[in-house]
Amino acid sequence: MRQKRGCQLLLARDSECLQPLSCLLGHASRRAVVLWALELGSGAVAALEQRYPEEPRPRAALEGATAWAAGRIQMPQARRLILDCHALARELTDPADIALCHAVGQACAVVHTPGHALGFPMYELTALIRRHGLTGSRDAVETRLQVYADRLRFHLSGADDPARDWAPFLRS
Repeated sequence: MRQKRGCQLLLARDSECLQPLSCLLGHASRRAVVLWALELGSGAVAALEQRYPEEPRPRAALEGATAWAAGRIQMPQARRLILDCHALARELTDPADIALCHAVGQACAVVHTPGHALGFPMYELTALIRRHGLTGSRDAVETRLQVYADRLRFHLSGADDPARDWAPFLRS
């Protein structure tokens, strides 16, 4: 229905397929959600690098968000890199790549607030649907939703690793 209305984003926070993941995210620690988002964001960055090998902004945003989460840079520096990644989306013409750029930005913004966590799958799944069509992507979307849940469960156990560096705002 969102595609018929011409919406750029094909999923919403209240989309039925996202509700199990939303519930998992709601019960996860902030650090687990950050680790999850940055891991998934790295896959989206790799996909964009294959299509745009000379484009540094998605990788810079991911590295900036990772450094921010570890306390190596401050929020204004990371925010600028994330906004640069979103700016790339405005320069592209392929709807799937546009959505993937926004997915990276959302993954990186999870460091700021876990409220951005559902933004990553909303945009990445939109990219998947735009790339393969609504009917041709059903199995891939369901598989990807399972990957999201599995990777979040994995990070639930590693988020409290005392060897990991966290910025002060993520330590508690």
